[in-house]
Amino acid sequence: MSDDGPSLSVDEFVDYCRTQAGLLSGQVQTMGDEADELLDEIDEEMAEIRTRLGERGVGPARPSSTERPTGDEVDLEAIEELQRDLEEKQLLVEAKQARMQAFQDLAAGYTDLATELDAAEDGRDAMERVVRFEADHDAPAYFDERQTVYEAAAESDDSSGSSPEVE
Repeated sequence: MSDDGPSLSVDEFVDYCRTQAGLLSGQVQTMGDEADELLDEIDEEMAEIRTRLGERGVGPARPSSTERPTGDEVDLEAIEELQRDLEEKQLLVEAKQARMQAFQDLAAGYTDLATELDAAEDGRDAMERVVRFEADHDAPAYFDERQTVYEAAAESDDSSGSSPEVE
């Protein structure tokens, strides 16, 4: 940004960081709700597998034998399909949990940055710290529908032929 541009205040960047942290926390809550729904589905499918095995007399209580149950006794293909679906949902839950952790870490980073910005010399220094933080943490990847300060600075610098000020 040029010196003749709009005045930048530290408080605006503190508010921005707190807003970003709040948005990320909201996304974590949404992902948590989705993960809970998947876990409920997993529980239901586990119960269905146990029921099917129990109805057919298959399970830990049954003495082992050398004969395999017939198709009438156990619908092995259906149970294997349920198991595959279950494993897929478990992988989705693990991926959501990892994503949630990444969002929580970035939200905590924004919160810490907001606190650290109190030591900023002026609005320009605060902006440079925010740009550096967002570049270092790949913040734009977390905000699909919202432009970050880093992206705005990159756009501004693209039009002027330079790159964002990141040390």
